[in-house]
Amino acid sequence: MASWIISFLSLFTISACLFLLNLLYGTNKTKKKKERPLPPCPRGLPIIGNLHQLGLTFVLLEPTFHKFIARYGPIFCVRFGPMLAVFVADRSLAHEALVQDGATFAGRPRFPEFARILNSNQHTISSAGYGPLWRLLRRNLIAETLSPARTKFFTRGRQWALALLISELREEAKENEGMVVVGTCLRRAIHRLLLFMCFGEMLEDHAVRKVAEVLKETLVATERFNILGFFPKLTKIFCRRKWREFLDVRRENEEALLPHILARRAVEKKDDRFCYVDSLITLELPDGRKLDDGEIVSLCFEFLGAGIDTTATALEWTMANLVKNPKIQTLLYEEIACTVSSNAQASEEYLARMPYLKAVIMESLRRHPPGHFLLPHAVAEDDASLHGYAIPKNATINFMVGEMGLDERVWKDPLEFRPERFLAGGEGEDVDITGNREIKMMPFGAGRRVCPGMGVAMLHLQYLVANLVRELEWSAADGELVDLAEKWEFTVVMKNPLKARIKPRNGIAAK
Repeated sequence: MASWIISFLSLFTISACLFLLNLLYGTNKTKKKKERPLPPCPRGLPIIGNLHQLGLTFVLLEPTFHKFIARYGPIFCVRFGPMLAVFVADRSLAHEALVQDGATFAGRPRFPEFARILNSNQHTISSAGYGPLWRLLRRNLIAETLSPARTKFFTRGRQWALALLISELREEAKENEGMVVVGTCLRRAIHRLLLFMCFGEMLEDHAVRKVAEVLKETLVATERFNILGFFPKLTKIFCRRKWREFLDVRRENEEALLPHILARRAVEKKDDRFCYVDSLITLELPDGRKLDDGEIVSLCFEFLGAGIDTTATALEWTMANLVKNPKIQTLLYEEIACTVSSNAQASEEYLARMPYLKAVIMESLRRHPPGHFLLPHAVAEDDASLHGYAIPKNATINFMVGEMGLDERVWKDPLEFRPERFLAGGEGEDVDITGNREIKMMPFGAGRRVCPGMGVAMLHLQYLVANLVRELEWSAADGELVDLAEKWEFTVVMKNPLKARIKPRNGIAAK
């Protein structure tokens, strides 16, 4: 409690100083810009803004935002201390900003100093401003790692990760009378697969565990360091211990990833097992230099952090709904059994011939998107506007993904899990998941900043779900209901991790 009081008083003091400076030096600039109003904003306190209503974490934001939407409409703003944040909850407004006026809203805000240490001064795809560096890094990732040709190249990595996953599930079930804790096994499998894509090696379990521990600590613990973003020159005085802890986190990142990067540098002939790091080692930046080791660590951390937790979270939600809805699981199994040869794996060439499988994945992403907010966007000019409101260039723009997937104007009974809505005749039949035509749901974002790994993520989800259902029959734990309550971590995960009973399938249904 004493630590919290000290942190809050420090934040209050810092905010007061900035507020007084703004009164002294910012008045004339504020008076000049009155052409358009800002989006409606709940009344806040002079120094801390709306922090007293929102708290310092995202855990309680959505229930509060639902009240703001009801009162102020689908676009509103709040103040986190001196910082202005705009929130957009309407799919049409999101399409207007991200697609129709995409170049204007494709920027990123200036990250706090502590965050810029993690992303090498915003030299990653997700943090870089909209410009030459961002284009180069994104184009390199897609062309060298996520293109269809490269995706086929990583087939053996998928097969390896799947084989170990099935083996571990069966072993755990054998030791626990058929019961398994699903999420732990799924995350380990995704770690193996993404590490293979990143470093070109089928890493031993101890190496996988080490990287996994560092990634989890960094992603989950980052929230602990949010206070460091409030005026770092002063927090370095008042919060010196937290700064030391944060620098230790960055050091652990480098210690976990750099040995694999250096080992990859030492490999002379790489054609037989190309990976993401290979492309980063040879990449030349717009200023003519090569990436340094710290920047490569940041890009690898981004690749792993963005791909592992989101995919594993989506997988657990999907399996939870299949356990909760055995009729849906039966329909999916029948489609798989009638499509895949009796002795074959549900490999990539079969996935496109299974529409119900894709519908299950799409419904899971609609109902349980791993992230309920996109990464913050920003505009580069002061004259930007949306829905008649001014959008200042020093504001963050946040799009509420979770809210859009539950819009009752689009989705009938949006809280129900019904994959059929994505089949012929359903309201989701013609959904464009990229959002280019129209946004009805956007678990991967939309517009210029749409997730570059969307295609690979969909492949991994369909591939793993198809084979998990083909190999094993899933049912609820004895006497337990599947609880779909949510919990905020880096992604929105199951509050109570999925426990299920599994048993091998007796055979494949006749074709």
